Amino acid sequence: MSEKVLLGKSNAYKDNYQPELLHPIHRGEAREKLFGPIAELPFSGYDYWTAYELSWLNRKGKPICAMAEFAFPADSTAIVESKSFKYYLNSYNQTQFVNSDHVRQTLVHDLSSAVGAQVKVSLRGPDDPFDAPSLPGTCVDSHELENPVYEPDAGLLKIRAGQRANETLFSHLLKSNCPVTGQPDWASIWVTYKGNKITEASLLAYIVSFRKHQDFHENCVERIFADIQQQCQPESLSVYARYTRRGGLDINPFRTNCGAQAPVLRVPRQ
Repeated sequence: MSEKVLLGKSNAYKDNYQPELLHPIHRGEAREKLFGPIAELPFSGYDYWTAYELSWLNRKGKPICAMAEFAFPADSTAIVESKSFKYYLNSYNQTQFVNSDHVRQTLVHDLSSAVGAQVKVSLRGPDDPFDAPSLPGTCVDSHELENPVYEPDAGLLKIRAGQRANETLFSHLLKSNCPVTGQPDWASIWVTYKGNKITEASLLAYIVSFRKHQDFHENCVERIFADIQQQCQPESLSVYARYTRRGGLDINPFRTNCGAQAPVLRVPRQ
């Protein structure tokens, strides 16, 4: 990994605007390991990030605060390394902007340039409420596990012969680990599919098998998508993970092969 990556290193925070702090990590290597050389991705989707600690100064020097929501296209050439993203956002703290739209346009420009695709950005004031719909689907976490394993094993996934389903299953027990620092990353994950019935206990066992696995959020979700597609052969599939925040940011990858839209979700621990 490049020496420029800030994750896991001690650095002084800069509080004046510095877009050069953003460090892209190309997606190609991880995807080639999953799919081999491919001309076209087997899914579409976005990585949804939320920044809870964004602040800047107006033209008179008064601090303004907001939450920012970002949508990075899954077909972008790169992701943003998370700690560099935090440093970049902190560089807004003592920077003056004309208004919130000026901030949004600057974020769109810098992030789109970094990842090689058009990034969507919206800002939410601290008094703007989040929608809090009930969680969709059936939770699989009540199933007991026999001899659980803690490294990813696609062979754990099982279908029920002769049965079909069109359903959403979810679990709050996804845990993976940062490949640089080893810090735990916690998530809830939704699997929406149509086709051969996936047994709930086998899906839970598979999700739990990531517990000691080290990889970035986006790569974990793409591996889960690929494994379910290969092992269970659903006619359509969407996978959505909502990770808890670290350093004021959460990352929420969504992948689909049927043109579905990510549901509007926010789990309580986010």
